[in-house]
Amino acid sequence: MELFFELEIAYIVIGLFILAVTAFVTTRDFVPRVAFKRGMILVSGFLIIMIGSHFYITTKRMAGVKEIFNNGETVICENKMQRTISRSVLISKELEWRLEGDEFVSDNHTRSFHTSRCIEHILDDVPEVTK
Repeated sequence: MELFFELEIAYIVIGLFILAVTAFVTTRDFVPRVAFKRGMILVSGFLIIMIGSHFYITTKRMAGVKEIFNNGETVICENKMQRTISRSVLISKELEWRLEGDEFVSDNHTRSFHTSRCIEHILDDVPEVTK
């Protein structure tokens, strides 16, 4: 449950804002009385499905990234801290990274990277283009 809130809290806050707007609009005098009940059920159902789907997809990708890393391959993580120099960081066991829970940690780097912000690095498998 802690992982759910860690990954989805921003979307939950956005969803609550959308529900507040829905409640405000559906309680106006010019809207039928049944609109509040139907609107809140439909919008909250849609938000629950979307947030749940996002959580499912993210946790599946995280498991895949962990498996790739544990198999000795390279993953790439976005670096939101230094956007001017490098927008991504290559992470592998060869580069002295280790996995602690859901975080990639290295003694040679100033910060850790959450596995939810990482994907498989596939540039090594791209064939060279010749003219």
